[in-house]
Amino acid sequence: MWELKSQWRAVGFALLLLLSAAVHAVVRAPRRYTPDWQSLDSRPLPKWFDEAKFGVFVHWGVFSVPAWGSEWFWWHWQGERMPAYQNFMKENYPPGFSYADFGPQFTARFFQPDQWAELFQAAGAKYVVLTTKHHEGFTNWPSPVSWNWNSKDVGPHRDLVGELGAAVRKRNLRYGLYHSLLEWFHPLYLLDKKNGFKTQYFVSAKTMPELYDLVTSYKPDLIWSDGEWECPDTYWNSTAFLAWLYNDSPVKDQVVVNDRWGQNCSCHHGGYYNCQDKYTPHSLPDHKWEMCTSVDRMSWGYRRDMTMSTIANEHEIIEELIQTVSLGGNYLLNIGPTKDGLIVPIFQERLLAVGKWLQINGEAIYASKPWRVQSEKNMTVVWYTTKDSAVYATFLSWPENGIVNLKSPQTTSATKITMLGMEGFLTWTQDPQEGLLISLPPLPPTALPVEFAWTLKLTSVK
Repeated sequence: MWELKSQWRAVGFALLLLLSAAVHAVVRAPRRYTPDWQSLDSRPLPKWFDEAKFGVFVHWGVFSVPAWGSEWFWWHWQGERMPAYQNFMKENYPPGFSYADFGPQFTARFFQPDQWAELFQAAGAKYVVLTTKHHEGFTNWPSPVSWNWNSKDVGPHRDLVGELGAAVRKRNLRYGLYHSLLEWFHPLYLLDKKNGFKTQYFVSAKTMPELYDLVTSYKPDLIWSDGEWECPDTYWNSTAFLAWLYNDSPVKDQVVVNDRWGQNCSCHHGGYYNCQDKYTPHSLPDHKWEMCTSVDRMSWGYRRDMTMSTIANEHEIIEELIQTVSLGGNYLLNIGPTKDGLIVPIFQERLLAVGKWLQINGEAIYASKPWRVQSEKNMTVVWYTTKDSAVYATFLSWPENGIVNLKSPQTTSATKITMLGMEGFLTWTQDPQEGLLISLPPLPPTALPVEFAWTLKLTSVK
């Protein structure tokens, strides 16, 4: 009898353990997102993206072969038939030369992914976004649905997406993939367009297979979608893809996406907001955003005809970075490599200048948050950020009298002020009318830690 009771107790205890495990499983079960914007938009943005602040964008493809005008070369030439592009082809290429003939010339002969990754790391970037496919349809990886129009079959005969990803991740940088939903001249896309986008032949045969393949093959930290503007998100099946991405994909916990998933999605739906190219808000948005811009102000892809007048200078780039971060955004700076896989010296110089500035001032940028006041203008423009208990004030020009005047911070008896890159505390006074007056170090410009945009660190201020 005693043995029977013991057995029942054991059975009861086992059932109790199973019930407890089931309850815990229910409690711990990850949330499932449904394929609608209300559900998808409620997903919290993985925190790595907001902390990263600065990334490098890379536009590279067959458009890097003509390398003239812009990365929209094919569309300007044969879609819009612009006279300048028509004349360029007549003067430089034989009759009957097609865009596909550029493919074999996209050699990537001198592409060394480790050198690229070292440059991006030296630039202070925390993430890198590569074009896997632009609107021309050529894929920089062996896409199984882009036969003979990919970097393995034609041109480099290499998996460019995979090679750069391995090099970037060796240096603990996050890896993002740009992907165009549309392709200008793909027959199935043109058929769907002719049908008023009531059919989805192109989406089923090309767009979605490639997106799923990119995610499962390369496990990106970020998907930078583009090419959405002609059709609604229902044509692209965007919400179904994003629900899979957030629920079941191998990157469901860390992946970040932008907002270009269909007409009217920009600035409304998705992960963080791009809104439009080179978007710059005038006040603090209530949603995480990113400014994407290019070192060459006239093009995203490499142009042989670019001139110094279209190249952003170091000060412009650093000022944009500071302003963007102060307003809660990330700054994604683009360069376009050559068809051979070289990053030309002027682009390298600009990236390294940002890296040099961030080595001194990165404390005010990485993992920072917008302060209660984002900027003010007195004798100089000042942009604020905050991290932990410190407030950072970055001023863009050195005042002639050597005194920075800040209106917004309220000092306390414990306030201390330093300049990043320099040792020792700065002297300051609080004036009832003038505000906070900070005496800068009386040094020649060559002795200062950076040449432009200096950062003051203020502790114990309100």
